[in-house]
Amino acid sequence: MIDIIISLLLLIGTFFTFSGSLGIIRFPDVYTRLHAATKAATLGVAGVLLGAFFYLLFDQGIVSGKLLIGIVFVLMTAPISGHMISRAAYNSGVQLTQHTKHDQLNQDTRRTTK
Repeated sequence: MIDIIISLLLLIGTFFTFSGSLGIIRFPDVYTRLHAATKAATLGVAGVLLGAFFYLLFDQGIVSGKLLIGIVFVLMTAPISGHMISRAAYNSGVQLTQHTKHDQLNQDTRRTTK
């Protein structure tokens, strides 16, 4: 049973990493590409690391603190770094795609500067 769980975690992690890679290629602007990359890093890498942790725990009898720290680190830093990079891109003037219908950040920025 544990082999099935480990395999599922590895497959889920691989799926998110692969779909995030496709999103980076297919999405039209830096903001949507960054969203795809952030989701891939958070869910994909965490799934693979969790699968590796369970494999080492149940098959080898090793508790890997490095894998647990890696999972926590990725879950904490990937969303924050994605947000900060997209905010920096917006503030430096990188344009949204023409398909964007609503720019909430522009409205919030205008409201606070008045």
